[in-house]
Amino acid sequence: MRYNGYQVNSREERTIIKNNSRTRLNGEIRYPEVRVIGSSGEQLGIMSSREAQLLANQQGVDLVEIAANANPPVVKIIDWGKFQYQKMKEEAKNRKKAREKQSELKQMKIGLKISDNDLNIKVRKMREFLEDGDRVKILIIFRGREMAHKEIGSELLDRVIKLLGDDIVLEGKQQMNGRNLSIQVRRK
Repeated sequence: MRYNGYQVNSREERTIIKNNSRTRLNGEIRYPEVRVIGSSGEQLGIMSSREAQLLANQQGVDLVEIAANANPPVVKIIDWGKFQYQKMKEEAKNRKKAREKQSELKQMKIGLKISDNDLNIKVRKMREFLEDGDRVKILIIFRGREMAHKEIGSELLDRVIKLLGDDIVLEGKQQMNGRNLSIQVRRK
């Protein structure tokens, strides 16, 4: 039974319920026996937590709990500030990798009356997107009476795909959505 942050046992003893969400340091580690790992990763053996604390104090670093659920619990003699810094850097690196893996969908709009030079610039930009790992949606825009000549838009789309080269994969077929003809491409 719980009462105001305390757990009441059958003998009416009160013990504090601890939340083990954060890492324990130095004096907070109170186990009869702990497995100690040295600062360079070597096994120092099983000893009392008091002996491990004295060993850490002699080296001028901290005693940090690594695995509380192990039997006996594992502690490491390391510099806590340096450990936190390395942990933060590793998490940032993992977040960056996760962001890089997500490919974005970029759009490139092309009108029917585009000049060859402008088309080459747009194709070069699409290649850059594809090299970055992004997918590209190519939109051929029809304006006004251009809707009567959908075959010209289809030919332009085929020309763009040919200019992009053989290292792309088409995702689906050409689709006509309102006044736009579109297709998605990605890198092989």
